Amino acid sequence: MRMTASFVQLLRAFFENWLVQQRNVSAHTVWSYRDTWRLFLRFTSEPQKRPIAHLTLAQITATEVCAFLQHTEVERHVSIGTRNCRLAAIKSFFRFVQAQEPTALAQCAEVLAIPSKRMHRRLVCYLESDEVAGILAQPDRSTVEGQRDHALLSFLYNTGARIQEALDICPQDIRFDAPCQARLVGKGNKERICPL
Repeated sequence: MRMTASFVQLLRAFFENWLVQQRNVSAHTVWSYRDTWRLFLRFTSEPQKRPIAHLTLAQITATEVCAFLQHTEVERHVSIGTRNCRLAAIKSFFRFVQAQEPTALAQCAEVLAIPSKRMHRRLVCYLESDEVAGILAQPDRSTVEGQRDHALLSFLYNTGARIQEALDICPQDIRFDAPCQARLVGKGNKERICPL
């Protein structure tokens, strides 16, 4: 199988053009995909005793991907969720390659056919109102730090915000006039308005 574009060129175009410019994914997604590919390329190059820069697209097979996923679970002790995220990053690249490199369609189809692992979903736990009151009563509100901690805990409870959403909030995102509300930006830059 003769490839018209090199593996390095395809990987670079995937990150620079496809993910960032075409798909406009978040920086967190790019970092996650980058970390996956860093681990995967190291894993693939070691048994072949070849520098990563000399790997070709033809060497990135479904067998290699499956071996990498097994390695992450067994040797690196990652969860099934993390394993599935790693697989999603690799599959995303091969979806991109399908359009760019028609000679690799069969190889792409084999990788894209690798299924995600099913994982057990835990029941959603919640706190009773007396438990929430107990948590909110913990900070010493006679100190500045205690007032800050109480305000943060109350904000998290009232809005259901993730910690990153709370950390990213700016003063202009909070409306103190009635009805009081906060604008939160979550995963995928999705916005929502939460009453306070």
